[in-house]
Amino acid sequence: MAKEMSVNGGGGNGYVENGATPTLIPIETEGSPAVSDHSLTILNDGVDGDDERDDEDERENGAVEEEEEEGAEEEPRFKYQRMGGSIQSLLSRGSDAPSCITVAERMIALGTIDGAVHILDYQGNQVKEFSGHSAKVNDLSFDIEGEYIGSCSDDGYVVINSLFTDEREKFEYHRPMKAVALDPDYARKSSRRFAAGGLAGQLLLNTKGWFGNRDQVLHSGEGPIHAVKWRTSLVAWANDAGVKVYDAANYHRITYIERPRASPPAELLRPHLVWQDDRVLVIGWGTSVKIAAIRQKSSGGTNATDRNYSSSTSAKQVDIVAAFQTDYFISGLAPYGDALLILAYIPDKEDGEKEVGKGIPSWQAGCAKRPEVHIVTWKNEDLAADELSIYHFEHYKATDYGLAHAPFSRSGSAATQWIAGDEPLYYIVSPKDVIIAKPRNADDHIAWLLQHNQHDKALAAIEAGQAPIELLDEVGLSYLDRLISTGKYAQAAALCPKLLQGSATAWERWVFEFARHRQLSILVPYIPTKNPQLRDTAYEVALLALVTNSAFHKQLLSTIHSWPSSIYSASTVISAIEQQLNMSFMTPTLKEALADLYVIDKQYEKAFAIYADLRKPGIFEFIEEHNLHDALQDKALALMTLDPKRAVALLVQQREFIKPSEVVLQLRKAENNSTYRYLLHEYLHALFETDPHAGKDFHGLQVELYAEYEPRLLLPFLRSSQHYSLDKAYEICTKRGLIKEEVFILGRMGNSREALALIINKLGDMEQAIEFVTMQHDDELWEELIKQSLSKPEMVGMLLEHTVGNLDPLHIVNMIPNGLQIPRPVSW
Repeated sequence: MAKEMSVNGGGGNGYVENGATPTLIPIETEGSPAVSDHSLTILNDGVDGDDERDDEDERENGAVEEEEEEGAEEEPRFKYQRMGGSIQSLLSRGSDAPSCITVAERMIALGTIDGAVHILDYQGNQVKEFSGHSAKVNDLSFDIEGEYIGSCSDDGYVVINSLFTDEREKFEYHRPMKAVALDPDYARKSSRRFAAGGLAGQLLLNTKGWFGNRDQVLHSGEGPIHAVKWRTSLVAWANDAGVKVYDAANYHRITYIERPRASPPAELLRPHLVWQDDRVLVIGWGTSVKIAAIRQKSSGGTNATDRNYSSSTSAKQVDIVAAFQTDYFISGLAPYGDALLILAYIPDKEDGEKEVGKGIPSWQAGCAKRPEVHIVTWKNEDLAADELSIYHFEHYKATDYGLAHAPFSRSGSAATQWIAGDEPLYYIVSPKDVIIAKPRNADDHIAWLLQHNQHDKALAAIEAGQAPIELLDEVGLSYLDRLISTGKYAQAAALCPKLLQGSATAWERWVFEFARHRQLSILVPYIPTKNPQLRDTAYEVALLALVTNSAFHKQLLSTIHSWPSSIYSASTVISAIEQQLNMSFMTPTLKEALADLYVIDKQYEKAFAIYADLRKPGIFEFIEEHNLHDALQDKALALMTLDPKRAVALLVQQREFIKPSEVVLQLRKAENNSTYRYLLHEYLHALFETDPHAGKDFHGLQVELYAEYEPRLLLPFLRSSQHYSLDKAYEICTKRGLIKEEVFILGRMGNSREALALIINKLGDMEQAIEFVTMQHDDELWEELIKQSLSKPEMVGMLLEHTVGNLDPLHIVNMIPNGLQIPRPVSW
């Protein structure tokens, strides 16, 4: 993240507009991943084996994660690795040490202080060794084909060796040679040209002709030649005055770019030249960076450079398209997409107190700072900065470091995610170290995100096609592990369909993992039942997890309804629930789930028993569907409660399976509840109407129920039944004032006179009295009727009116006392 500060922590020097805080990057040995100390801390922050966390723990975890986010380190642009192979043995040879390095498409050349040139493959394995020098090798150069290697040394020689034959040429110049560059087409052309220069102050172009090799002085008189780089036909070199470019195809010097003012002497801080491409030259000198673009000269145009000495005869000109100052010294320079990679030597505190660009890199043994790798844009925007863990860095000067990069064909943005195998390689050399820096590819990006617990971003990167889809399994496994370890079970469960997809094995693994943490209830809604279908054990474990906690019983019931019954063994789950039948958490919902499982297992009677207890709607259809009439014995009360009308009809119809005595017994147990007492009446009434003798043992009870709930039906019942106690019935009717029923019972008991008295005295119904006496066929009763009527004059008239055909009216008249006033009946 860009910050308004300088890399060394001292602001206000005016050289860096945007600085990236450097991150200390450990360097891995070959074959092992590099992990920062901070990364290790994060990886060990998880808590294992704790399946439940209280609110305080959750808050603490949240606070830790917020702190991690606030102080999160940025992802490095590079991964660093010490070169393996033969390098370690080469570096351990006494006082010898690397002095320079260059890289071709297939190999590396490493020059040493003792004058050796080692040819290595990219892994550091030595392929060849050349011993053509007796002093420090200062510079190396491959041709574009990688068939020849040129070297120059303080011994005054330039040596060119063939890598595939014994061909070797050695040129003596008597003064230390500091720079050499082979013609890129050296192997293709018979001219075998190379450019070289050194302390003699001459840039020489050596060409092979008919009469041998000839040196042409391209430039001299401006101090030692410090660097030479050759690209296509363009040769760029640096001396004490600045940088010049020569077109070897047209034999013209193109331009002169002066040395930055107040830059350190070259012996303290070498200038660095690198061709970004065939037409862009990058110059790093001291703390200054200039980028020169070479183009065809337009007719009549003027040069737009800050200072340009292009030859008037040259067809090309140079524009300085970018220039900026850094707050560190440049020890190496290389292209990085459309940006630059700079190997930075950090000035000490004393240097930092003054403007770095006007100082020279002071050095005191044991006090040097770590070198840094910076990625900067042409506008001097620091995109990244890494501190390197170089061996013995505290003892090195700026000139002890070197940087080379492997040629790469792909160009693009510095923000580009490199494809594995297509990344440019950078080699950083110091006296006791050779470090390979490689841009992090998609795999590295995902690994870093996982290492820093940014699993969501890793997943998003894969889904966006920024990383191979093959990494999904690894990312998913790591993400779920992280979420589980931090107690984020709901989030983990919701991600399972996306991460586990169609892998039955993966699903089963996580079913058991959630079970281990007692969190299966959260995962159950996401468990697939097809594509893939898991082993029945996985489904059974999930269902059993919902059994043991009453909070999950509703979920258990809905899961049984939604899951196909064929994917698990219902009997296994039934056994587990049956063991809990007498437990306190045996909820109605769990009972219903058990009943549903009984149905799945074809144990319909057991299912019916629970449905009945639960007053489950649809139970009557269930009985008919599965012919469960013989299971009705103890379910009368439950059925009556659910639907009295249907229950009465069913119980009466199926009286062979559930005897009336059983129904009455069950309903009478709840007799204190008026509702059930009325249901008992309804049942006995319906039973009597269907079969008057089926419930004869309860006719006495029925008299009581009729009197209580439907008195109008009591008299017909009394007349139809012979199975009740007359005394008890009379008592009930007397208690409730049911006169007609009393009359009937008295008549059936043979107490006709008392019955007649009730008719006359209570009912005052002469017509009924005469009907009653007539039915008794008792002459004495007629006399009793006349006798009781004489006490009520109004009854005498009615008697005379209604006894025609039954009594002699004269007999009645003769019995009337003299003077008794008899009201005239209405009908007279």
